[in-house]
Amino acid sequence: MWDNFYQKEYMSSSISCEGEMIELSRLKKRFGGVVAVDELTLNIPRGEFFGFLGPNGAGKTTTIKVMAGLLKPTAGRVRIGGFDVVQQPLPAKKIVGFIPDRSFLYEKLTGREFLTFIAEVYGLDSKSYKPMIASLLEEFELTPWGDELIESYSHGMRQRLVICSALIHHPRVILVDEPMVALDPKGVKLVKELFTTLCQQGVTIFMSTHTLSLAEELCHRIGIIHRGRLVAVGTREELRRRASIPQTGLEDIFLELTREDESVNSAGKDTRVNPQA
Repeated sequence: MWDNFYQKEYMSSSISCEGEMIELSRLKKRFGGVVAVDELTLNIPRGEFFGFLGPNGAGKTTTIKVMAGLLKPTAGRVRIGGFDVVQQPLPAKKIVGFIPDRSFLYEKLTGREFLTFIAEVYGLDSKSYKPMIASLLEEFELTPWGDELIESYSHGMRQRLVICSALIHHPRVILVDEPMVALDPKGVKLVKELFTTLCQQGVTIFMSTHTLSLAEELCHRIGIIHRGRLVAVGTREELRRRASIPQTGLEDIFLELTREDESVNSAGKDTRVNPQA
C-alpha cells in the first residue's frame, strides 16, 4: 500500500515539493513564569526523518503541540509547508498528520466511524476516503474490529487507530510524539517500515522519542533539546564530534550533551555554543 501512497497527491498538489517543510524561527513558549521552549530555531527539508530528543520536561511535547497548532507560541514563528501555523492555521493543518503520545478517541464510535469522522473533518470526499479507510484498517490489522466500539479496543489497537487517523488525508508532514507507545513488536516493525517508506516518498517526519535506539535506526538528523533550548543538532557522527566522544552510541552522546553542569556555569550564565555551528 505504502509504495504509491503519495505519488498522485504530490503530482496534483499546489504545495512546493522543494525547500524547507518545517521552519521554526526563534520559537518561544512560556507558561506563566516557566519558559518551556526558548528561542528554538530549526529548518527541516522535505523528506527528512528528524528525531527530537531530550530529558523529561525538556520541551519536546510543547514544541510539537505548537507545531500542530494546538498551542499558540509566546513568540517566534512556525511555518509548515510554507504556511504560518498562527496566521494560516487551516492550510497548515491540512498538510499535517499528528500522532500524540496520549491519544483522544471517541469511545462510543466504532473504529470505522472514527476514521470517517476524521476524513470528513478534513473535507475529504467519500469516494476517496472509504477505500482509504478500508486499506488502513487492513494494513494495521484492524479490519476484524473496524465495526466494534473503540471502548473495546486494547491500548495497542487504539494506537494503531490513531496512526490510521493521522494518515487518512495524505499529510506532507507527520508530527509524532512517542509513536511506539503500547505497540507490540509486530506493530513496531510495521510503523518503522511505514515511516521509512513515507520519507522515501518525500514525507517529512518530526519524531520525539525517549527510545534512543529508534532514533538512531531511523532518523537522518537528530536535535537535542534541554531545559527548553536546542543544545545540538546534526547526524549521529556530527553529534559524536560535538560531544567529543569517539566510537560511541547515541545514549552516551545524549547524556554528555544534556549534562547540566556543562550547560550552565557557577554564576548561572548559559555557556552553550551555537547548537547549529
